[in-house]
Amino acid sequence: MPKPPLISVELKTPDTAEGAAAGILAGARDQLGFVPNMYAAMANLPAVLEQYSASYAAFRETAGFTPAEQETVFLTISQANDCHYCTAAHSMLADVMSGVPKYALEALRKGDTPADNRLGALSEFTRRMTLLRGAVEKDDVDRFLAAGFTNQHVFGVILAIACKTFSNYTNHLVGTEIDDAMAAYALSGDEFAEATA
Repeated sequence: MPKPPLISVELKTPDTAEGAAAGILAGARDQLGFVPNMYAAMANLPAVLEQYSASYAAFRETAGFTPAEQETVFLTISQANDCHYCTAAHSMLADVMSGVPKYALEALRKGDTPADNRLGALSEFTRRMTLLRGAVEKDDVDRFLAAGFTNQHVFGVILAIACKTFSNYTNHLVGTEIDDAMAAYALSGDEFAEATA
């Protein structure tokens, strides 16, 4: 369960948001059928929603990861940052859209390393990059590259961490309520405490 909100914000709509945020919210509503609560909160400073959206799209389109690898990166970062909302969101995407194997998804949701050489190496490198704020060791990078990844992928992980900083930090501060569409993927308080212990 998310922590109580530390700040109270208005959840913006396409009608109440300003600038480019209004268009982003309208696009999300048209594509998904609803405005995600996280987007509505981010729109309190349109630049946050704009930069989140831009970095999210850039990661998906340019980092060179497969859909399953993309979700592994985003889910690993969200777990490492204890973000309930993004853990639920990326669990849903991993299960429904991105083709993450069930055993890997279960491991990622628990904060464990998937028992798959490539996804495991990706998750471990991403976790260390997140928790060590980029100050990893050469051995970390060497293991990642030995698993078949490239320097482009290293920078892709950096891009994903930047993207998830916008979303994970927003969710921590506003206690973003998990949307109904992803509620089935929310971890209980006990599950999350166990996963992040």
